[in-house]
Amino acid sequence: MLAMRVFSLIGKRAVSTSVCVRAHGSIVKSEDCALPSYIDRHDYPLPDVAHVKNLSASQKALKEEKTPWSRLSIDEKVELYHMKFNESFAEMNRSTNEWKTVVGTAMFFLSFTALILIWEKHYVIGWPSRPRGCST
Repeated sequence: MLAMRVFSLIGKRAVSTSVCVRAHGSIVKSEDCALPSYIDRHDYPLPDVAHVKNLSASQKALKEEKTPWSRLSIDEKVELYHMKFNESFAEMNRSTNEWKTVVGTAMFFLSFTALILIWEKHYVIGWPSRPRGCST
């Protein structure tokens, strides 16, 4: 009964395609792949483009400021640095905890394999009792 109702709704075009069109009505901006893109890499320390493309008003004021670096505070220096680069070398060299995931996944599969082998030995082979015809 439910299937008949669903098919009748589909037959009457209750799900309008115009709704689907309106749902995806926003304009998708595609990036030109011919232009250089930003990436943090050890072997390429100075990327062709800056990390921040659109500067805020405070960032523009800080960038256009013509004072020597010695007069800038540490926070201003860090903000200027992060306008050009996303991560410093210390942040790039920071260790990740990915090894824990890899070791955990490997241990999971090893333990699952061990459980299958124990099950097989107990139920398929018939351990600890063996058939009369088998000799050890």
